[in-house]
Amino acid sequence: MITRSEGSAPGCRTGHEPTPSFYTRWECLNDWLASHAGFWRPAPFKTPSPQWEGRSPGLVRWLDALDPAALDYFDRHPAELASRIAHWVPGMADYPALTDLSAISPPEAAVARVTLDEVDATDMPGRKRAQAGAFAAAILPLNGPVLDWCCGKGHLTRTLARQCTAPVNGFEWDAALVEDGNRLAARFSDRLTIHCQDVMAPELRWPDVAHGVALHACGDLHRRLIAKGSDSQAPRISFSPCCYHRTVSDAYHPMATRVRSAVNALVLSREELRLAVQETVTAPARVRAQRVRVRQWRLGFDALQRALRGVDDYLPVPSHPSRLNHGDFEGFCQWAAAKKGLPLPDSLDWVHWRREGERRHRQVQRHELLRHLFRRPLELWLVLDYAVFLEEQGYEVRLGTFCERALTPRNLLVDAVRVSDTPRDPRSHP
Repeated sequence: MITRSEGSAPGCRTGHEPTPSFYTRWECLNDWLASHAGFWRPAPFKTPSPQWEGRSPGLVRWLDALDPAALDYFDRHPAELASRIAHWVPGMADYPALTDLSAISPPEAAVARVTLDEVDATDMPGRKRAQAGAFAAAILPLNGPVLDWCCGKGHLTRTLARQCTAPVNGFEWDAALVEDGNRLAARFSDRLTIHCQDVMAPELRWPDVAHGVALHACGDLHRRLIAKGSDSQAPRISFSPCCYHRTVSDAYHPMATRVRSAVNALVLSREELRLAVQETVTAPARVRAQRVRVRQWRLGFDALQRALRGVDDYLPVPSHPSRLNHGDFEGFCQWAAAKKGLPLPDSLDWVHWRREGERRHRQVQRHELLRHLFRRPLELWLVLDYAVFLEEQGYEVRLGTFCERALTPRNLLVDAVRVSDTPRDPRSHP
């Protein structure tokens, strides 16, 4: 767990602080990400030959030698990957300290006591049930009314209601989910009410003295929670953010005054925000194989269109109809070319371009492995901005993980308790 005066990042100690503040840690991450932008900004699918290849031929050879099992292993163990490539990218030696977070979650036995029993978890997937239990256990005790933000059917709401003697309410915009959630609550005698409410509505009123919580609210939804809750002087705000790229803005706009005013602050596009939550999705082997084949086809068509147009630029192709999944490479290219208005010669070596797609796919896998190293640093860059903002609004903040990554990669928890009725002047921060 990190509170305002705790953390661990290289070269971040300032003044008499024993360890870096949230803002100092954000500065360290910002500078580190900026210095390594050449590795994470180019999208491998669109950029076959990023500049770092020419500067690090040894790294290219090492990546090329990785077999599928090694690719999968290092993708799941980024700190080990950072250690292995530090020979070619010295800044990777700082990776463990920059991304280190302590656990907020209590012992497993305490989490088990809070998690709903399976018999009570109707319509609640097992993984979601476990996530709700881990999140709830990490924010106990609950000392007042609770508001579950974007609560869906109320999986977390029901979990919290059994740990809270004060009123528990949920906000959800989907009327069908509201109806289902209230029906489940009544069936199991859970004392809560889910309200049909668009949390983005300008006229939204924050319930008096409510502790705002959110488990995996996406993008603008969790940022609205932070802004509305702090503006309403909520006594406590606890949330696990998700899907940072789900925003109406083309680029990320920092929340904290100090971050906004930093002269060298990164500007992240919506697509770069997506990288922070880009994970491999578990699916049946047949589905995974189909996805790989279609990616190879898309890359083969990309290589073909560059050659035919004489322009070495990526040409976006829309989502394809599912019927093409059961066809072949030539049929996919015919469809894609028609969509982009690209004439195809009568005679093409389809085997050559299909193999080129397979070659590009192997290359993309290795470039993506390297790019994936920056998922957690980018996510922490964003979440540290939230922490600094909440401090500026008069909150004491702790930041850590509420469960293991195996349960959910989106395991960060920001827990902010109001300690001041007057927002702090950000210029007074050390």
